[in-house]
Amino acid sequence: MKESHEQVENFPKEQVRSAIQAGISQAELQMNGNKVSYKYNHKISNKKKKGLYAMSSVAVAFGLLVASSYQSPALTSTLSQIPIIGSVFADSNSVSLKQAQKKGLTSQIGETQTVNGISVTLDEILYDQNGISLGYIIKSEKKLGEYYFGAGMDFTINGKSPDGSSGSYGEKVQSATTRTAIQEINISEDMPNSFELGLILHGKNGETWYFSNPVKKITDIKKVPIHHLQNVDGIALKVEDLSLSKTGMSIAYESTEKGEDFELSRAGDIEFRVIDQDGKEIASHSGGAEGQRVKDKLVFKSNKKFDPINSHVTELTVTPYLSLPTEGGGVEFGEKGESRDIGFKGGSLKPVKFKSFKVKIPK
Repeated sequence: MKESHEQVENFPKEQVRSAIQAGISQAELQMNGNKVSYKYNHKISNKKKKGLYAMSSVAVAFGLLVASSYQSPALTSTLSQIPIIGSVFADSNSVSLKQAQKKGLTSQIGETQTVNGISVTLDEILYDQNGISLGYIIKSEKKLGEYYFGAGMDFTINGKSPDGSSGSYGEKVQSATTRTAIQEINISEDMPNSFELGLILHGKNGETWYFSNPVKKITDIKKVPIHHLQNVDGIALKVEDLSLSKTGMSIAYESTEKGEDFELSRAGDIEFRVIDQDGKEIASHSGGAEGQRVKDKLVFKSNKKFDPINSHVTELTVTPYLSLPTEGGGVEFGEKGESRDIGFKGGSLKPVKFKSFKVKIPK
């Protein structure tokens, strides 16, 4: 799935500038049409959160520009290939990513772009029932500071920015000038089985790296309907289904709580503990939750990720619980696209106790 790059002598600079401006205008219109869009993620720190929210207005412009950027050196710096030994996924601590890489379920990309002495290699992509996982390698001529790449890559689906998403981004320092990164993307809206994934990464000093690749969801995903409902202390929880594949397991849910303040809401802090019929706990990898204000309620949606289960598992006991944050904050967008920093106010939140429920695993 490596891209071929053909140089174009007469690159249409003015058309690209117009496309960027049109994309930014379209993004502003989309933001204005969505009264409140709050992207909620426990796994990204305050500094990284601000980068994640700030990038949302760029996504549409990137979708218009990405096709041209791959045909000309005018928008990208010299392309090079970094010698890669092993795999970012294979070297990670994630059982799901290791298994996906071992079974050949990932898309091997290996494309490198170098800007301002910093080479970014998009190593591989996994698209499964949990969402999209990205692995990349970063090499720099000089030492890079912490949070140099904010919250990771912004993205588009077939050239458009999705209405809501959450996820996580983490880096592993290999040396003073080399690091690897894994980014997890969860999208709340229905996703096509295959699409063109556009990616844009911003550096602290204004650098920009662009990637565009077709991705396809893995096959043999088994979905188990659950439709479990419970209401505890004002939190309405609806667990919709459980999905299984060779790469892992996920639980899709929606939670609702009356209120207007995201930092004082507990409905976005739900996690699940899962134990099989033999008493073995299935390791959880959490994942963010995307929240919206709907009238007088706060509504959250997410897919919580877990390790793959063994073939002998016949039943799971699922226990929802609250993982209340000890720090947080973010940015909220208003009706006219204006932003407002949200400070952390969740230190006084009280835990609740949900009921466990069982899920039969069909063979």
